[in-house]
Amino acid sequence: PAMMAEACRLLREMGTPCLIHQPRYSMFDRWVEQEGLLDLLEREGVGCIPFSPLAQGLLTDRYLQGIPGDSRAAKPHGFLKQSDITAAKFQQIHQLAEIASARGQSLAQMALAWVLKDPRITTVLIGASSVAQLEQNLGCLANRSFSAGEFDAIEKILKD
Repeated sequence: PAMMAEACRLLREMGTPCLIHQPRYSMFDRWVEQEGLLDLLEREGVGCIPFSPLAQGLLTDRYLQGIPGDSRAAKPHGFLKQSDITAAKFQQIHQLAEIASARGQSLAQMALAWVLKDPRITTVLIGASSVAQLEQNLGCLANRSFSAGEFDAIEKILKD
């Protein structure tokens, strides 16, 4: 956040305000909350458009049965590694999928709604690979609110 604050200051001095920031943010990658970036962006009047809100596909139904052979995690290169997907991570994915199902959503829809719950989030980059996937993910807009019980259950899963 300190570097972002400095960038905003420099851009203002140059007469070019910073309008948007694009950090990585998902249920599994919450550094923007923990390091105060969202607070800084709000103070600076900068929008936030997170990328990877589905954690490279982990927060979708695709990994509920294990690591598919044609998935990002199965490839020898890239951000998502098989070694990062532990038994504990699979347990979290399954528990989150149960909450999503009870909400009438897919895991991906709930994960997107979760990122969008914060009013400082302008939008999210979903990186859909097909029209059908885009339409399915847009279903997150049908239920963007979380009850206190759902929110608490999700937080407990993410902290375990």
